[in-house]
Amino acid sequence: MKSFDYTITDPVGIHARPAGLLVKEIKKFAGATVTVTKGDKSVNALKLMALMGMGIKQGDTVTVSVDGENEGEVAAAIESFFKSNF
Repeated sequence: MKSFDYTITDPVGIHARPAGLLVKEIKKFAGATVTVTKGDKSVNALKLMALMGMGIKQGDTVTVSVDGENEGEVAAAIESFFKSNF
């Protein structure tokens, strides 16, 4: 399992449009499971409504974990996505 921490810089946090784009990005990597954790809550990042329901705001730090095929490659791509969109 590979993981990274990321502090949200977007003033609105994780909201519908970028969360939807994140789901599309993750779907490119069949065989990998991506989990987003904030505090004691964890959700599968493919679950759009669950992800938005976490209430992740600007300044919150989340942990993103990747498990499965090509973990290193997927984690690097998702971290880059977070830096560009959140």
